Amino acid sequence: MSMLQRLVHVPCVFPAMLAAMLAVASPARAASEARVIDTDPSRSATLGRQQSFHVRIEYRTDEPITLWARPYLDGHAVETAMSNASEKYSGSGEALGWFALTEPGAVDEVRIIAGGSQPYREWEIAREPVQLRWSAGEAPSGSAQPWVGELSAAAEARQREEAQRRASEPVSGGDIAFFSGFMLLVLGSGIAGIAVPVRSMWKWHGGWRIAAAVPVAILAFVVLRIVIDTARDPTSHNLWPFEIVMFGLLALGIIAALKIARRLTGAEA
Repeated sequence: MSMLQRLVHVPCVFPAMLAAMLAVASPARAASEARVIDTDPSRSATLGRQQSFHVRIEYRTDEPITLWARPYLDGHAVETAMSNASEKYSGSGEALGWFALTEPGAVDEVRIIAGGSQPYREWEIAREPVQLRWSAGEAPSGSAQPWVGELSAAAEARQREEAQRRASEPVSGGDIAFFSGFMLLVLGSGIAGIAVPVRSMWKWHGGWRIAAAVPVAILAFVVLRIVIDTARDPTSHNLWPFEIVMFGLLALGIIAALKIARRLTGAEA
């Protein structure tokens, strides 16, 4: 081979070699597929106010993914809509997706969106043309197709199994230490949030005593509200420890600000 042929040949071979090297070095992306195999109501329908449109999704995936059914009109996502949450799906099977418009409107396309991979991303995995319109009237009476109930029941069963599995897992020492430390913080914030202002009320006089009573009143109101509300509805204050910490620290902050003000005005002398 002449020198000229070699110079011509090398640039042609190099891109092919580089592509082969990149293909070997790059990790293979897991494959995921899905398609809409049925809907309820039909793909062309008028639905009532906030009536759900159910989508039966057949999927196959090499990695755990989530699946959502999302409404589109003229190529744009419909913002006035609520849609299904999603569990993790692996292998192959069927999933239930749904969405509903919260106000009258139209949808001309359903897109199935997948979420997963490393790093996490979301991508479109399937499309299905539809002709749907939501009216302001009540949803028409009628029973859903059997697969809607079957897929919904299967999803609920898997969620119960997952909750039971998590509940049966042994608690680690780190979790115990974190929980114990947090509860000590809650207890300390509550006690300090009351004790420090009360001590200030005892020691101070005049308007300063009234000012010190404000954080005591705030924390007492918060605790009383939690007790009364939970007596009526046990789920009304699921985050009550955070409320105690937040208002306990607020009470201490108010007293700290008052102490600074007393020093600046000479009332501490």
